Amino acid sequence: MNREKVIFAFFIVLALTLNFGFFLGSFDEISHHNVYELFAATIVSMICTVLKFGDRTHIGALMLATSLVADLQLIVAAMIWGYGVQMSAEGMTPELVTSVVSLSGGALLANVVSVVLLMVETIVVRR
Repeated sequence: MNREKVIFAFFIVLALTLNFGFFLGSFDEISHHNVYELFAATIVSMICTVLKFGDRTHIGALMLATSLVADLQLIVAAMIWGYGVQMSAEGMTPELVTSVVSLSGGALLANVVSVVLLMVETIVVRR
């Protein structure tokens, strides 16, 4: 058992599950989406990105790209959330919540691709 691979897989799956937990719920209802879960998903996704920096394989480059996409979408979602709560005169409108959840959905898709690539890499190593 490779300890590095276990830690790497743990953070990838944790990022996916946190993002999925935030994404679940009605798209325009703010009470269905927890800001702390968005924060945790963003931080764990960034940790995944850092863990992927050392991998020089082709699959590693694809996993880094998917992680960067997830990071970008989660950061923009957090910025929209911050704008809605701190700067907007109307507060968090349903349109802003929908934008945040949609960006989180895009990051969720990138995390799913990353997990699929991890599974492919695992299968290739076994052969």
